[in-house]
Amino acid sequence: MRKLIASDLDGTLLQNGAQRLTKRAKEQIGSLIDRGVLFTAASGRQYPNLQRLFGSLAEHMAFICENGAYVVYQEEELFSAALERELGLEIMKEIAQTEGCEILLSGKNTSYLQPKTEEYVHRMKHIVRNNVTIVEDISKVEEPFLKISVYRARGIGAVEKHFHKTFGDRAKATVSGFSWLDFTAESVNKGAALRVIQEKLGFSSEETIVFGDNFNDIEMFQCAQESFVMTHAVPKVKAYAKKETSCVEDVLEQITREYL
Repeated sequence: MRKLIASDLDGTLLQNGAQRLTKRAKEQIGSLIDRGVLFTAASGRQYPNLQRLFGSLAEHMAFICENGAYVVYQEEELFSAALERELGLEIMKEIAQTEGCEILLSGKNTSYLQPKTEEYVHRMKHIVRNNVTIVEDISKVEEPFLKISVYRARGIGAVEKHFHKTFGDRAKATVSGFSWLDFTAESVNKGAALRVIQEKLGFSSEETIVFGDNFNDIEMFQCAQESFVMTHAVPKVKAYAKKETSCVEDVLEQITREYL
């Protein structure tokens, strides 16, 4: 019986750039929670963003935030891991010097921006709906660097190889969407974070089901006996999952019926 469900958000539970859950998704997640299933949101997003997204459901959930760098269960921190500071400063300097790229520095409760454009600020505040702190000098941020992201509105593909070549041997570098490349500590990934939840809360891989669509979900697929990849995912990602689906809600509805 499934007792732990972990789902990626953007491109998986949230389709076509959506920034809010469907009514159907909320109802299904609520129904599963009522039946004792632990629903876990697994995302590159920050914790406050995820809390807002799930509303009243959040207090009953677990959250894998910042691609696994921060794990929270019922508002209690289970795990966190930060990039080494000097490496983080080096990464941010390179992003700042790369044309068309913006920095996103993730703390536990806010995203720090040293923006080049107002469009980027608007996107992070009003579309992505992050907690945002604007700074004049991002190198002066004192809290641990959970994640540093490169944002390129026209697509990360044009600069991905450069950043991988420059920093990929010292940090975990993962494409997490069309416009995003994320850097975390080398040991950090969604799969390792899901293992923390399984071990600390007493779930087995046989009781776990996972949904994802991108490279930052691959390690998570390996933690579950049952894994679903979205039909739009690239073949290299699909190779790591056992099944495909075009709609997470369809699978959640089927799982809910099994509890009736």
